[in-house]
Amino acid sequence: MRLRPLATAAAVIALAAPLTSCGFDYATERDYTPGSGANTREGEVDVLSAVVVSAAEGSGTFIASLSNNDRSEEQSFTGIAGAEGAMVEVAEFEPVTIPAGGLVNLAEPPAEIVLTGEFTAGDVVPLSFDFGNGERVQLNVPVVADDTGYWEGMDAS
Repeated sequence: MRLRPLATAAAVIALAAPLTSCGFDYATERDYTPGSGANTREGEVDVLSAVVVSAAEGSGTFIASLSNNDRSEEQSFTGIAGAEGAMVEVAEFEPVTIPAGGLVNLAEPPAEIVLTGEFTAGDVVPLSFDFGNGERVQLNVPVVADDTGYWEGMDAS
C-alpha cells in the first residue's frame, strides 16, 4: 500500500511546479490607475491624472493632482515645459503650494496653466515639471478634448 502516498506526493509536486513558475511580478502588486490621465511617482511630489484639456488645436489647459509625499514640509510646483523637443510654450502662472502630506487638484479652483504648441486632442505631449525643492520629473501627458465628459469646460485658454 505504499503506492497511494507516493502517488499523492507526485500529484502535489506536479501541481506545485506550474503554480510557482509565475514569478513575483504579479499584476496586483503594480500601480495601475484606469483613467485618461498620466501618472508619475518619481519625485517627492506625485503628478497624478495629468492631462492637457484642449478645446482648439494648438492650445490647452494643464490639469493634474499634485500629491506631496513629504509629511513635514510643504512643496511648490514652480514650472512646466515641453520635454524631448516638444514645441510647447507655457503662460506665466503663480507657483502652486502643496501642503505637507497634502494634495492639490489644479482643476479646483482652476490654476489655469495654459499651454500652446503643436498638439491637438488625441496627442501625447512630453512635459517636464519643476518643483521648489529642485526636482524635475518628466511625463508623457495625453491631450483630451474639452467638449465631453469629465473634462468639459475645463480649457481656460
